[in-house]
Amino acid sequence: MRTELASSPVEVVVANHCYGLFELSAVYLSQQPPLLSQARLAIDALGALVAGLEGRLGEAEDQLKDGLSQLRLAYVQIDGAQRAGSAAASAAGVNGGGAGGQAGPNGGGARPGGQEAEPGADGEG
Repeated sequence: MRTELASSPVEVVVANHCYGLFELSAVYLSQQPPLLSQARLAIDALGALVAGLEGRLGEAEDQLKDGLSQLRLAYVQIDGAQRAGSAAASAAGVNGGGAGGQAGPNGGGARPGGQEAEPGADGEG
């Protein structure tokens, strides 16, 4: 194994580890319910590698950047859907369990405050 690693270009080995983080992120996002905190860590780790090694990842770099963007978009969409579902459930509880099928005074519930930023967008990681 050590001989194989030593004979492989380092950018290929590092890119393979990045693909592993991509897959790990996708697994967490695809769980029912999605495991957003775990996915966020894996996405942020991938982002740190891709950004920190920009220009040094060889042929895989563009594909890794695209994959990272797709993961971030999926994270935001899933997080938003979960928050909307929570807000709707809360509004239904506040409005008498949705009796009569009427929406609340804000047309179906207010948007919850303090939404999380896209993974990696806050500069942490």
